[in-house]
Amino acid sequence: MVVKSLKERLQARFKVSAAETRFQDVWSRAEITAAVVASDAGHADSILDNLDRFVERDGRALIVRVERSFR
Repeated sequence: MVVKSLKERLQARFKVSAAETRFQDVWSRAEITAAVVASDAGHADSILDNLDRFVERDGRALIVRVERSFR
């Protein structure tokens, strides 16, 4: 339930698309991918920075790795 709740909160608060993309069969680990559309990479990066801080402050999940790509 932590993953589902976190996904829903990210979607509502940051207006991003969020999905569980790996480790669905592992109860102790999950990967959530978030996608954002913005007018420039700087704005998108700012949104994603805020999203990362939100997850860290929530305390129910630990960010192990972050990957970002801009197109």
